[in-house]
Order: sequence, then structure tokens, then C-alpha cells
Amino acid sequence: MLKKGSKLNSILTGSCPKCQNESMYYDKNPLHLTNVLKMNEKCSHCGLKYQIEPSFFYGAMYVSYGLNVATGIAAFIISFVFVGTTIERSFISIIVTLVFLFPFVLRLSRNIYINMFVSYNPKAGLK
Repeated sequence: MLKKGSKLNSILTGSCPKCQNESMYYDKNPLHLTNVLKMNEKCSHCGLKYQIEPSFFYGAMYVSYGLNVATGIAAFIISFVFVGTTIERSFISIIVTLVFLFPFVLRLSRNIYINMFVSYNPKAGLK
């Protein structure tokens, strides 16, 4: 499922989408909020430049929006339908969930977005 070469591996681990040998981020821990979006300029293994063009990751905002909507809907359904809380508490659970998952969604949206444009190449970085 998460074997090297799959898009899912690159998306969930935050590794280079071309060679999948190193992390795209300076700090692998997304809970270090000051470094959550700090990325390496390029992959030291295959040389892929992560910022493919100026303002490339602005497109990741659309991915982030979709992830946040899906997360909010899931939080509401779990809270209101399965747990049986009131409508007000269900909306509070949406807010708490989105605030807690904010750094994870930021990174995940960037990972998904770059993987839409760059494919895995097993020969990348080989001399």
C-alpha cells in the first residue's frame, strides 16, 4: 500500500514525488508551527525543484479547501449522528477539529498538489 513508487507513499510521507528518497520539508514534524511550510528548495537526491514555477503552491489552496470541507463534514456527522450531540456542539466540534488538523491539512494539500504534476521516476538521481 505505501510502497515506494506509489503516489500515496509520497503524499502521506511528504517525500519527493519524483524519487521518494527524502522529505520535501526542513522539519518533518508538522506540529512545529513555525516550520510547517518551510520546504527545501530542491531534492538533494534527484534535483527536482519543488517550487516548479513562481507561486506554484497557491493552487494547493484549492486542495486545502476540499480537504477542510471533507473534514468538517466528517466531524459534523460523527458528532451529530454517531455521538448524538446538539447542533451547537456539533458545530463547535467542526471548529475544534479544523483548528487541530490545520498543520496536517496544510502539508497534505501541498503534497497532493505537487503529486498531481510530478510522477515517480525510479531512475531519478541515478548516475
